Amino acid sequence: MKKIRNIVLGGIQQKVFNLVLITILLVVAAYTAVILYQAGYINTLVTDTNNQQKQSIIATSRETMDAVIQNSLGTDTQMEAMIADNLFKNLAGAVSMLGDYAEKILDNPEAYTERPVEAPDPSTEGVITAQLLTENGTDAEDPRLSYKLGLLGNMSEMMTALYRTSRISSCYVALPDGAMIMVDDHAAARFSEDGNLISIPIRERPWYTGAVETGSLFFTDVVTDVFSGQIGIMCAMPVYHDGELGAVVGADLFLDTMANAVNATGENGRFVCIINDKGHVVFSPRADGEFRVRPPEEAEDLREAENSELASFVKEAIGKATDVQIIPLDGEEYYAAGAPIGTVGWAVISGVSRAVADQPTVRMEREYEDTLNNALLSFRRNLSASKSTILVLLAVVTILGLAAALILSKRIVKPLNTITERVQSLGGNRLQFQMEKTYRTGDEIEVLAESFAKLSAKTLQYVEQVKTVTAEKERISAELNMATAIQASQLPRLFPAFPDRPEFDVYATMIPAKEVGGDFYDFFLVDEDHIALVMADVSGKGVPAALFMMVSRVLIKSRVQNGESPGEALANVNIQLCEGNEPGFFVTVWLGILEISTGKGIAANAGHEHPAICRRNGSYELSTYRHSPAVAAMENIRFREHEFELNPGDRLFVYTDGVTEATNQENELFGTARMLEALNSKADANPKETIENVMNGIHGFVADAEQFDDITMLSLKYLGPQNNSRKKTDKNK
Repeated sequence: MKKIRNIVLGGIQQKVFNLVLITILLVVAAYTAVILYQAGYINTLVTDTNNQQKQSIIATSRETMDAVIQNSLGTDTQMEAMIADNLFKNLAGAVSMLGDYAEKILDNPEAYTERPVEAPDPSTEGVITAQLLTENGTDAEDPRLSYKLGLLGNMSEMMTALYRTSRISSCYVALPDGAMIMVDDHAAARFSEDGNLISIPIRERPWYTGAVETGSLFFTDVVTDVFSGQIGIMCAMPVYHDGELGAVVGADLFLDTMANAVNATGENGRFVCIINDKGHVVFSPRADGEFRVRPPEEAEDLREAENSELASFVKEAIGKATDVQIIPLDGEEYYAAGAPIGTVGWAVISGVSRAVADQPTVRMEREYEDTLNNALLSFRRNLSASKSTILVLLAVVTILGLAAALILSKRIVKPLNTITERVQSLGGNRLQFQMEKTYRTGDEIEVLAESFAKLSAKTLQYVEQVKTVTAEKERISAELNMATAIQASQLPRLFPAFPDRPEFDVYATMIPAKEVGGDFYDFFLVDEDHIALVMADVSGKGVPAALFMMVSRVLIKSRVQNGESPGEALANVNIQLCEGNEPGFFVTVWLGILEISTGKGIAANAGHEHPAICRRNGSYELSTYRHSPAVAAMENIRFREHEFELNPGDRLFVYTDGVTEATNQENELFGTARMLEALNSKADANPKETIENVMNGIHGFVADAEQFDDITMLSLKYLGPQNNSRKKTDKNK
């Protein structure tokens, strides 16, 4: 052995030094390997977990969107088919009544006196009259024909009543002799520009020949009216007397409204079309492709189309209501649903582009990718920094260990051996270094052990925090994105909402407090003379409230469109929402139905804010009356109805409590008084300006304070029927 200064070479001190040195090197190597392995494992785990969450969220989103499409597209299609079928049923019912009456007259002529019918008189334009029409060469003065016309003239009152009370465009009874009696209010249309009475070949008209050939109730294809040029459908049936044809009765129904409604659907990747019993497209907004409208002689029977999936779908739709299916159409995939119009053997088919429907999911996937990449980049940067820190700490520990080995070799042998054993045992599910009594030496050995323990604990804690924060962030982001897409798709957003209805103007908006809200509004035409207005506030926030909002809106709209009054609709919706309402959601609703032609309305208020009404040249005031409980708050309750009336120039404003409860930084509420002040700052403003005025008032009041509740408003200006500049359609056959 040699001694150089205080170091003994070849002695126990050197051996301890060498032992400590080797041990430290082994510990450093083992710990570095474990850290690197665990860091790689955690990186892979986080990446794989996020990818699995991504796939799960996207799959859930697609399932949710498919469910929404299944519900809305299928229900809307069946509702449209039912509405159309009712029109044709009413037409068939009217013709059957005329046929029964004509048969009764022909079988019992002695019971009736002759009632002469005059030729059309242009001065009676606009007055419902019975008019005598004849073919060229037919002599209406012939005694035998004159007698028959006189008997059938007794039908004039019934035909007048049918014309006045139903939606038919005209009704008539024709004789095999080439003469007919027609009832409508457009006598002037029977004359040409030079003032001569127009004669038509009555017995060659499709309604006449079809009824005679079939011997029963007969519907024509869509045809053009010979007098007005409008498109429509004709229904007729033969009447027999003593085994021979005695007369043919019929009625017309113009379909311009149906055609316009169908043409208005060709936006945002969606369309609605009508298919007749021959498989031909009768009405469609599409200018080209398989669902375009073609002339009858060129029309393709879609039941025999080369597109086998389309052909099968059309066959099914004509026979029964279909489920929502995905069919190829013009090089794209479409969600499609069909429902039959049973009375005439037609069908309504609705479709929406799958690419358009899937846009929210695609956008969510792209946003999720961006969020995930940013999170992984941040994680890897932090992990790299942690590795550098660990390497520095390990270097410091090594130096301290060598110094300690030189100075206190005997004292540190046992603790260091123990430390080495514990460090080498780290791995698998045991990654944390724990302090023991052996290390409590009061010197660098204890400091070294504590450093290992703290570093191990912090590393494991940091890994768990990264995993938890990343998972929670992605879950919340995905949930909010999905809820936002669902909610935005439910509310009407196109204004003007009814550009062809000058009797009124309506505008609405919703500003959610968070990514998604519990408020919603709605407005829709129940029929040509009634508009429904809905303002509601669902308890709670977030995705559950958004889904409850969607269900509530669909149920209310379905009930109202089914012909129920506001009170009846809310009572039935309350029954449906109370079933299985374990979370205890409820919704306050103001539901009003306005008769457009008179301005008279009926409203039901289920725990909602009082509406404000402004009379013409007046100011806004609250319309207060006793409320009913909120919908879904309790079972088996009735909802009170309140009648109101709007005169031309009057305005209606409905809102949620997010307006009156908007709070400034001093915790003061905006309140009803400030709302009325904002409304009356320009009481004669149009609906959009009215809502902007209230919103400006709220912004000026709350300033920089955070919005805590959804702000939803709807404004309607009633202009009255005298402002309807649309020309009434000619209701001739």
